[in-house]
Amino acid sequence: MKRRCKKKISFMPKFSNFIVFNILIMFVFINGCATLPRGFERTASYAYPNTENTVFGKMFADDIKKYSGKSGFVLLASGLDAFASRIVLANCAQRSIDAQYYLYHDDFIGRIFTYHLLKAADRGVRIRLLVDDINLAGRDLGAAALDSHPNMQVRIFNPFSRNMGRAIQFVTRLGQVTRRMHNKTFIADNQAAILGGRNIGNEYFEADPNISFADLDVLSIGPVVSKVSSSFDLYWNSELAYPAVVLRGKKPTPGQIQKNRQELTDFANKHAGSSYMQALEDSDLGKRIRNNQLNYSWGEAKIVYDQPEKILQSYDKTEYHLSPHLRPYFEAVKKELVIFSAYFVPGKRGTAFFRKLCERGVRVRILTNSLASNDVGIVHAGYTRYRKSLLRAGVELYEMNMKLTRQERKAKKGKRSSSKASLHAKSFVFDRKKVFIGSLNLDPRAFIQNTEIGVVISEDGLAKFMSKEFDRIIKQSAFRLELKKKNGSEQLLWHGLENNRKVVYKNEPHTSFWRRLGIGLMSILPIESHL
Repeated sequence: MKRRCKKKISFMPKFSNFIVFNILIMFVFINGCATLPRGFERTASYAYPNTENTVFGKMFADDIKKYSGKSGFVLLASGLDAFASRIVLANCAQRSIDAQYYLYHDDFIGRIFTYHLLKAADRGVRIRLLVDDINLAGRDLGAAALDSHPNMQVRIFNPFSRNMGRAIQFVTRLGQVTRRMHNKTFIADNQAAILGGRNIGNEYFEADPNISFADLDVLSIGPVVSKVSSSFDLYWNSELAYPAVVLRGKKPTPGQIQKNRQELTDFANKHAGSSYMQALEDSDLGKRIRNNQLNYSWGEAKIVYDQPEKILQSYDKTEYHLSPHLRPYFEAVKKELVIFSAYFVPGKRGTAFFRKLCERGVRVRILTNSLASNDVGIVHAGYTRYRKSLLRAGVELYEMNMKLTRQERKAKKGKRSSSKASLHAKSFVFDRKKVFIGSLNLDPRAFIQNTEIGVVISEDGLAKFMSKEFDRIIKQSAFRLELKKKNGSEQLLWHGLENNRKVVYKNEPHTSFWRRLGIGLMSILPIESHL
């Protein structure tokens, strides 16, 4: 009997190893089938250095000279204004437009944006459009048609193989296609640049009445723009950036190009008289950009960004990361740190860092999404692990108060960066003197997996304004979390305002038992570095 048991025990590991070995062989074989184009020419190009004679160059010249060495900034909090500013810059550009985005939806905003890029290309403006491949499935023909325009180039960053389904590549190419370019920049004539948290899609620019995002971009002029352009050039000329035509494998026919163009023109004409397009035309900020009537805040600025090679290197190669360049600003805080982060998973190291700040007497205040305002359950699950530790340390935690309908969550299910979260901004305020605005959330995916970009602005006015905005939001539209001790146990409470009445919740507000149970189960999964 004992001998038979020994045989069974010795047999099972061998059998299990055999299965694991064959599964690994299968994955290697499948991964080998996932191929990308090789042996093609990727022509390098760079931002135009001398654009002082353009409309924008002449428009900004006096102020840039007056504030020598400093850059000018205007916050773009309104989604409509943020889109209007891009359209005005596109329509007035004379030499170049460089656009870099993580998500580029094929919706109303996406098509109108593309239409104006094409109009600029028709005028002779050089267009370079760089888009991550995360949501471009089935759109190769459209991208290649745009890429066929003599003045427009389209490149796809870190593409999926076209000879295998995307779903299986998330498994077989884990660590490759799961690392994405999360950057968002828009540059006109190397004279004006917009960067921040917005992708190209309806939900980012107030074009969907059922979706409300609190997001933030910044329009910048002056010396900082060339730094943004340098970042764009690195990504554009990276080995991970594939021309759309090359990726498709063949050029579209003249008929396909014409059909694509006609459909876009018809769409733009159809919506020309819509209420949104009228509001865009009437945008006060858009008019002030055209008439050079904007009041910029002037200050020193530093662009921080990940190198594109980050995606190709192991996680410990921090010389390619932006975090070493951003860390000194966090470490130098003396009185107050304010954080807006749509996705917030601090991890053990981040939690320990915030604890040390609090021990030094720094007031740390953080605004992120509640479970109800965020349909990215797995990310919220990662965040919940650290709430109590943060509150014990003295961190002030706030979560957005927005109840979502099932239909709204269903409409955006599976789209991480365009989730139905009401907060999408990524901004940090250091001692009400400096402010960071960019694409960076405080979560492991942003720091370890993806590439990001942002700007640190040293200007008291902007920093104080952002701090006041934080105060306004947490008072009107957020829950304040409290860790209450009772009978030797701890309980989380959510304090907020609803219909101008104070309310207190003992569970995640506006969520069901089953949703909370699901989040609890997900919180035990060992996948934090991918959140």
